[in-house]
Amino acid sequence: MAPELALQDRLAIWGGLGALSVLAWIYLVRMPPAMSGGMGSTAAMPGMPGMNMVAATARFAPAELWLTFLMWAVMMTAMMLPSASPMVTTYAAAARGRSRFAMAWTWLFAAGYVAVWIVFSALATGIQAGMEHAAILTGAMRVAPLAGGIILALAGAYQLSPLKRKCLRYCQSPLGFLITHWRDGSVGAFAMGLQHGTFCVGCCWMLMALLFVAGVMNLLWVAALAAFVLVERATRWGEAIATASGFAFIAWGLTLAALS
Repeated sequence: MAPELALQDRLAIWGGLGALSVLAWIYLVRMPPAMSGGMGSTAAMPGMPGMNMVAATARFAPAELWLTFLMWAVMMTAMMLPSASPMVTTYAAAARGRSRFAMAWTWLFAAGYVAVWIVFSALATGIQAGMEHAAILTGAMRVAPLAGGIILALAGAYQLSPLKRKCLRYCQSPLGFLITHWRDGSVGAFAMGLQHGTFCVGCCWMLMALLFVAGVMNLLWVAALAAFVLVERATRWGEAIATASGFAFIAWGLTLAALS
């Protein structure tokens, strides 16, 4: 379907995506502790009468919500861009045979992909705010063991679901996606990025929910999930990995819930 992409174009794509991902990881590592503590990080102030009421008000202030959204958006960029690189590269090769603006289309495609994860980040921010309001999250932005076990079991069940398989197949087959969803032009490129990002969210949203099990800003856990997503989406063993992990998450979740 597509001509071979020139080496300089591949390096430009990989370098650009890699640089964005590295910058996102640097931001996460260097994030101020107050920001990584979540919207409720100021809520516990023993020995200071009246401060709990002030903290409850500040917890959902626009600035706190914005910083939490920024944390999620940067984290999703760090986690998901590496696994998107095969699709972006394949798109660039297909676009190269259709237009002299192929590289511009490629970055619009990538922008559409990132835009979907930014919308997901806004939803995740709202969910986190609701969980903190209900006192479900600890200061480390993780749930109690019983709730963690439930999330793990639900994530495992989703890994085994038909919707997960459908979305995963589109993520694993760049050519298949391009053949069935191709649109010419810059608007078409952005729209295709939105479509691919939607399939990607459909594939990975419950995996992102696992961040609440070990801590949203537990960077080792974030890195482990990012590596898992990359292997699941970028290798031919993706469906087998999804099946095995589904049963493993269910067993892990039930065990954690039983011991809580």
